[in-house]
Amino acid sequence: MKTDVEIAQEAVIEPIQKVAAKLGIDDDNLELYGKYKAKISASYWNELKDRSNGKLILVTAITPTPAGEGKTTTSIGLADALKRRGHKVAVALREPSLGPCFGIKGGAAGGGYSQVVPMEDINLHFTGDFHAITTAHNLLAAVLDNHIHHGNELKIDVRRVVWKRVLDLNDRALRNVIVGLGGKTNGVPRESGFDITVASEMMAILCLSNNLDDLKTRLGKIIVAYDVDNKPITANDLNVTGALTLLFKDAIKPNLVQTLEGTPALIHGGPFANIAHGCNSVMATKFALKLADVVVTEAGFGADLGAEKFLDIKCRLAGFRPNAVVIVATVRALKMHGGIAKNNLAEVNMDALAKGFENLEKHIENIKNFGLPAVVAINEFPTDTEEELIFVENRCRELGANVARSAVFAKGGEGGIKLAEAVEAAFNQPSDFRFTYDDDMSIAEKINAVATKIYGAEGVDFTTAANKQLKEIEQLGFNRLPICIAKTQYSLSDDATKLGRPQNFRVTVRELKISAGAGFVVVLLGSILTMPGLPKKPAAENIDITNDGKITGLF
Repeated sequence: MKTDVEIAQEAVIEPIQKVAAKLGIDDDNLELYGKYKAKISASYWNELKDRSNGKLILVTAITPTPAGEGKTTTSIGLADALKRRGHKVAVALREPSLGPCFGIKGGAAGGGYSQVVPMEDINLHFTGDFHAITTAHNLLAAVLDNHIHHGNELKIDVRRVVWKRVLDLNDRALRNVIVGLGGKTNGVPRESGFDITVASEMMAILCLSNNLDDLKTRLGKIIVAYDVDNKPITANDLNVTGALTLLFKDAIKPNLVQTLEGTPALIHGGPFANIAHGCNSVMATKFALKLADVVVTEAGFGADLGAEKFLDIKCRLAGFRPNAVVIVATVRALKMHGGIAKNNLAEVNMDALAKGFENLEKHIENIKNFGLPAVVAINEFPTDTEEELIFVENRCRELGANVARSAVFAKGGEGGIKLAEAVEAAFNQPSDFRFTYDDDMSIAEKINAVATKIYGAEGVDFTTAANKQLKEIEQLGFNRLPICIAKTQYSLSDDATKLGRPQNFRVTVRELKISAGAGFVVVLLGSILTMPGLPKKPAAENIDITNDGKITGLF
């Protein structure tokens, strides 16, 4: 089969105005970025806000493995299949980060014959949204250090500066740095570091804001440091909120592209789900819900991460109510969760499949506990046997989940018709959506609720530092905020080596951070890092461009 980039380069792409017209968007509400990309005018919301919402379908997955699950590919293929079924459809996705693009995971534009295009642009610089976030984040860091250098009128405790710098690349050497070296003229020396751009609170703010005014208010609330009396210092205190907002004037507008089959795709924002909240922007989702009858969206990594945050954070703050949730699984990945090595996954092993199915079972239980209909999409591989596929289908039905095989990677929308039919049946079912925790619970109680209900942990342990931070959060009045848990994506626990459905475990909270602008408390479990590193042989080594502009090796 051809590579993803070869398929994308051979595609016949429609002019973006024609794609916009499928949603009823006229040229006056488009800002063109070449022939095939556009931003939707933010003011267009005034014409849309009184329309009724379409159906909202969330696509999530089992706990990811190196065997691959195909969540974004399934989201795109499902949208194409629903369009083939006669629905007016839009798909809402996150923008890819350059970190994994040049690292090991790859891009986030789908795969095979279920991709969004122009794939190369989407996976690289796209419309510049990530650059705007990176620049705004680092402007705030520069202004903060400049204030300290020029007399420190706010009496900032340089030992309690919590605002790092960011870069949209994987670079472990920058996790911990010392700034201000080189003498008095170069600032005040202090310890700092870099996070990846997708972990920036500003990324979360972009993705949770309803409009530019809301974004400006949130930016002003960002806590960058504490003074000598332990009082929070914010962006507003540094008088830089207006300048930060200016850098978002274009980034806040949702981006419009298309799938290989011409289905409209809104791609906007891109927080990781293991270290951030893992969902595309509220603005893209709410625009899509007004413009389409059915909206397919996805949330990062497994349902214990992206889906939990979509439901407990994004839906709580934006008022969304999903109509159904699709959980993507593969026979290969389930066997890996059952203890089979990656190079042996083509072999039939029903015992390993049964053991690994426990992971999918937990995710189905979680979605049903949110009060939502669950659909399992079995992403088919050529090595799957009928015996294995029937086993997974029967077990899903026993658990009360709709199930369908999906071949969208190889066949595009045609390969997702059965899945689309299962989703239609699910989103017409009654639902009783509910959150994992209530607003008035303490932060510790909220963490315990997610750990025990979603992960299956027996309880939560807090380090001495985390306990101190819990008390400070309460004293500062942030107890009612939702929580965003950062943990490994490779396990339901906080230990990446525990595959399947771990039993008899506890999780450890290492650190807590107040994201006052985003409107949640970040909770770091185990050894999770907010600046990834590159593998021994990064994907960047295989990527090139010819003199005539043809990109090779991207995926």
